[in-house]
Amino acid sequence: MQGTFNADEVFQMAIEIEKRGAAFYRAASDFFDEPGVKALLKSLSEMELEHEKEFASLQESMTRDSSYAQGYDPDGVAASYLGSLTSGKVFDPSLIFAGTETVEGVLKKGIEAEKNSIVLYTGLKGVVPDELGRDKVDRIIREEMKHLAVLVEQLGSLEG
Repeated sequence: MQGTFNADEVFQMAIEIEKRGAAFYRAASDFFDEPGVKALLKSLSEMELEHEKEFASLQESMTRDSSYAQGYDPDGVAASYLGSLTSGKVFDPSLIFAGTETVEGVLKKGIEAEKNSIVLYTGLKGVVPDELGRDKVDRIIREEMKHLAVLVEQLGSLEG
């Protein structure tokens, strides 16, 4: 069975994830006064915006060439996997900063969202050809893993 995925839709989801992540971290950074927490959250917001730009560039590269706009997926695994991931939301409404969260709560929401984005981007990496920038997706995954590690470390230091 031959399957295809729509590269434009998948990249649009990745871009939206990064926009939501940036907004989440920015709103949280504006709310908290503690300088270390504020700086961490602001930095994460800025990194998410950079990821958004990278995904927009990859989207442009893949959809410019019609042979990549519908990716080849002979057994339908990539299309099914990406469809299941993108049908949910990574930074969904429950992960929007409401202003009532504690620092610990924000960090936990961020941890969950970063884990989910790593899973999505790992699947996305499998459908981006080397010549169109698979290494860029790898770099974003590594950065998201760093975000996760920093959030976990910060949470651990707060919890004692």
